[in-house]
Amino acid sequence: MAFIVVYDACVLYPSTLRDLLIRIAQAGLVQAKWTDRILDEVFRNLQANRPELDPTKLARTRELMMRAVRDCLVKDYEPLEAVLELPDADDRHVLAAAVKSRAQLIVTNNLKDFPQETLTAWNVEAVSADDFVLAQIDLDRQQVFAAVQQIADSWRKPPGAASDVLDRLERDGRRVGRRSPGRLMARAPGAHAEAPPPSSGRCFHVTQKAKAPGHGE
Repeated sequence: MAFIVVYDACVLYPSTLRDLLIRIAQAGLVQAKWTDRILDEVFRNLQANRPELDPTKLARTRELMMRAVRDCLVKDYEPLEAVLELPDADDRHVLAAAVKSRAQLIVTNNLKDFPQETLTAWNVEAVSADDFVLAQIDLDRQQVFAAVQQIADSWRKPPGAASDVLDRLERDGRRVGRRSPGRLMARAPGAHAEAPPPSSGRCFHVTQKAKAPGHGE
């Protein structure tokens, strides 16, 4: 059974990273979780930073995310917030969701807001999106390569290649974009015997350039 992870809002905000994280979950490498409150934060900041984006398309992206990952929504976690302590009280809902869903990991780029000494009491660990993705590559390079290729296949204007996806991640400030090519693209002898599965054709992103306020990118 795949281990359970909670995706924080800051890692679901950048479009390409969001797409990759969702496809990693779809591949069965992890069971991804989030809450309505986490998604509210993602799409509120997208709309605030990119007011030209069509709200209908944003709503469609949110709907696709919900449909893409089975059993992704954590509910009834709110009572736990009162017994949790974090440097920023506004982050308690993320830890509460992790505790409620029995998640082992919180994937977040705001590590300072989730001190490990606090999380240990709840058997939870916080990891950056970079370290999380790189760990998935080490665990199952073929599946992650397939996810990257599927993202490239979903790009139409202009068409993309797997290397373009990694370039986009790097431009967004993700170390994974710089460190992945050797792990994904330089295939070991025999590694290419199993071709990546065809793309689902769905793309779980809305193009954006600005960064969400309060989220370190």
